[in-house]
Amino acid sequence: MAAETPFAELQDQLQAGGATAVFDKLAGLLREQKDYHKLFDALCARKKFELGAPLHRPTSFDDIPAGKRDEFEVAYMAAAREVGQLLLADKKLGQAWIYFHAIRETQPVRDVIDAAPVPRETSEESEELIDLAFYKLAHPVKGMQIMLRTHGTCSTITSLDQQFQNLSPEQRSQCAAILVKSLHGDLLQSIQHEVKQRMPFAPPATTLRELIAGREWLFADNNYHIDVSHLHSTVRFARSLVAGSPELKLALDLTEYASQLSPQFQYAGEAPFTDFYPAHSQFFKFLLGENRDTALAYFQQQLDREPDAQDKALIAYVLVDLLARTEQLDKALPLAEQYLVSVDPDFAAAFAELCQQAGRFDVLLKSAQDRSDLVTFASALVQK
Repeated sequence: MAAETPFAELQDQLQAGGATAVFDKLAGLLREQKDYHKLFDALCARKKFELGAPLHRPTSFDDIPAGKRDEFEVAYMAAAREVGQLLLADKKLGQAWIYFHAIRETQPVRDVIDAAPVPRETSEESEELIDLAFYKLAHPVKGMQIMLRTHGTCSTITSLDQQFQNLSPEQRSQCAAILVKSLHGDLLQSIQHEVKQRMPFAPPATTLRELIAGREWLFADNNYHIDVSHLHSTVRFARSLVAGSPELKLALDLTEYASQLSPQFQYAGEAPFTDFYPAHSQFFKFLLGENRDTALAYFQQQLDREPDAQDKALIAYVLVDLLARTEQLDKALPLAEQYLVSVDPDFAAAFAELCQQAGRFDVLLKSAQDRSDLVTFASALVQK
């Protein structure tokens, strides 16, 4: 006797238990078949039937009466959650992401990515992980680790440059830390190899700075030990490291090394990092708490001497950033008010946040009044 077809089973369910039984049976069949996209449609269709809405577009909100949309949304989210979990269990990460992202519950996908081992070579799986983790921002830090391992430094730097503005400050710091450690390790290994060849009985050095100290011959004849464009980019990214980060010392070591390279390999940057590596050395020393007064004076002198208004704002931003990140808000606020808020309306929100952190609503009130900003003035007034 031939087995009953799924279509016949659904007809039997209608006779036995009505529409609810049909949808229950349908969901069961789709789970057995692992047809999870159709399962999502079926779960939404069941809810629409309960609400008396049309069934021809089961996942659409357009034909749901206004008074019943909240109820349908609850069912929609529950269906997406269930289907997303089933797809995760079936190791279909990219498809699961569609459902979790739609309901803004991406943590389950992040958890799976976080638990995944970092692949050693490129594969279809590693590419999917990079796409989800890094480009779709499910777990940018893990995505960058995978990219660095499977694609190398050059591709990773290019991708990080493209994605940097989409990352949170914490994610930027974590990504910068990964890159700094990786490049510093490669550079250290390269120099150790050369020193051992030239000086086989030299005592081992524990840091990059110790390794290059007094060994000017390492840089003779335009010699270098790492891709200089990678070095330049890594030092630039390192400005995102938070105060207290252990990678700041490694970043400082990179500037010490780079400052001894031939001038043709020391590319200039934007103000106040025109003198790229010495300026970054001062920046990192300030965050490390080394000779902060000297570092502050270095950037303050640039600010005082700079005639160009746009470059002056760039220098002031660096000063304000350094002071804010080391919780010296009373020094940061006057600089921000004088050089940034007055010339850059987009900085107003950041200035308001600085004032709030410092508890200086009086400063914010005065600034808002000077700029005829009624909204900020009212906000500061009620907060005060």
